Amino acid sequence: MHTGLVFNVQRFSLHDGPGVRSTVFMKGCPLSCAWCHNPESQSRNTAFVRLRHRCMSCGRCSEAELANPVVEGRDARDVELCPTGALQGVGSEVGAPALVETLLRDRIFFDESGGGATISGGEPLMQAPFVIEVLRLLQAQGVHTALDTCGFARWQDLRDAAAHAVLVLYDLKLIDNDRHTLATGVSNRVILENLRALTTIHANIWIRIPVIPGVNDDEANLDATAEFLRPLRGITRVDLLPYHATGEAKSARVGVEYPLHGTPAPSAARLESLAAHVRAAGLTTTIGGHV
Repeated sequence: MHTGLVFNVQRFSLHDGPGVRSTVFMKGCPLSCAWCHNPESQSRNTAFVRLRHRCMSCGRCSEAELANPVVEGRDARDVELCPTGALQGVGSEVGAPALVETLLRDRIFFDESGGGATISGGEPLMQAPFVIEVLRLLQAQGVHTALDTCGFARWQDLRDAAAHAVLVLYDLKLIDNDRHTLATGVSNRVILENLRALTTIHANIWIRIPVIPGVNDDEANLDATAEFLRPLRGITRVDLLPYHATGEAKSARVGVEYPLHGTPAPSAARLESLAAHVRAAGLTTTIGGHV
């Protein structure tokens, strides 16, 4: 039995595949996207953060700890002892069967809506053995499974996880390698190679493109992305996901600088214009990821 580090299970999710879903967010990500809306997911380890609005400086933490929203050297017992709930852990270890048992509690909603469970992150394939076991156990129970990945992983891990996923949600940020490296901290060569390989063995892949003003919202990037995707089999739709600033408040909580402060969300007209570029390549395209 494998165990994994999970930082959230979001029930009644409507944007991570068809129907009503329960989305599992795994800890750890090899990318460092400036717009990340789950900055607490990037570290592979459990983190402890202090909610300043709840903290009453009771004396359990030192002055140095009080000055930093990210708390080192703590454990779950400290969280339990915090009198106001200001100290919170991000990430908990769970076994694959236990997680599946939790997810199956929502089965009535899956069955009635055509939904299921989605494994997301962070980057779930950083914990590939655990994720593969969870997907396999869910599949054995007849649950619709989805894997949400950035594709920056070993091909063997992506292949084996996708084999137990009815749907693969595959993120693409930028096609130009230099721009991708600057925006995310990693090259996109493995990501694109893995996608090419995945489309030869999987028949239901949704491409998800976050639209970030000033980063990747230019026509040249969308045209190049559409041209890359056009000849590939297995891609059933492309979702343009408009930027939102959810990650800014979260970044402050975990002591991470947010470089996109003040960046506006793209307008509806701008999104429609960009979607037209992708549709021109013959690709079914949605805005917002709604089903």
